Amino acid sequence: MLNRFKGHAAMFGANSMWGLMAPIAKMVMAGGIVSPLLMTNFRIYGAALLFWTASLFRPYEKVPPRDLMLLAGAGLLAIVFNQGCYIFGVGFTSPGDASIIATTMPLWVMVLAAVILGEPITAKKVGGIALGASGALLLVLGGTHSGIKGDNPTLGNILVLTAQICYALYLTFYRNFIRKYSVFTLMKWMFTFAAIAVTPFSVSGIIDTAWADLTPRDIWGVAYVVFFATFVAYVFTMTGQKNLRPTLVGMYNYVQPVVATIAGICMGLDRVTPAKGIAVVMIFTGVYLVNASKSARHPQATPIDTTK
Repeated sequence: MLNRFKGHAAMFGANSMWGLMAPIAKMVMAGGIVSPLLMTNFRIYGAALLFWTASLFRPYEKVPPRDLMLLAGAGLLAIVFNQGCYIFGVGFTSPGDASIIATTMPLWVMVLAAVILGEPITAKKVGGIALGASGALLLVLGGTHSGIKGDNPTLGNILVLTAQICYALYLTFYRNFIRKYSVFTLMKWMFTFAAIAVTPFSVSGIIDTAWADLTPRDIWGVAYVVFFATFVAYVFTMTGQKNLRPTLVGMYNYVQPVVATIAGICMGLDRVTPAKGIAVVMIFTGVYLVNASKSARHPQATPIDTTK
């Protein structure tokens, strides 16, 4: 019971920080100095440095070459492909379309968990995902007033969809594996491999950035994204992933638009409407239904070989 509470609290905290990241990152990138790719670089390089530093104060864990290869795959799926495909996808399509496609991630997790892990698809789970998705769509569509379509909507939508599927694959494939190591060992290697993968595409952008023109607001915004929305949020995510079923972990994705909307209201960028209140109730009711499903009550995974 305590582990499940920790899992729920961790996933709520992680997705709250990611939801708040949206308006903060948008504010920073609106200045024109920090591009979406550079913001991604900040997240990956910064998190790698923070996790390696934190691991120095933790008991040493030896990771054999086979597991390092698995962690390289996890870094590609959960960080490089997920973040990269989403950022470039948003560049080709409209923000509204990208947000709508992002609501499909819990559905992919449910399907993949059923196929790969044998996690049953229950009526409550399907109803919860449908209700949560409807609430998220109500928030997204209610806040979409831009007519921006993007240069290549079809390609952009495919890339955004690919990002959701990659993260769903990560949550499913690595459900058991992550129990072998501590959060800091897992994350330091995943972000290291991610940093290696993105470096060839990042060098020119880093060199060409006008670093002297960054404002204190830009710096504090980047600091929030790197420390809270990446380092702390990924620690929370791993805690949640170890204590909850993949489908339930994916459901917390719907908390992000709620937090982003609340932040927008507090910053004067949005306003309270009855539709938004209904959407929030729908989202949290959906999370409750998925949590109440029979398969969610037994988060223990199949035992794994922990020999090194």
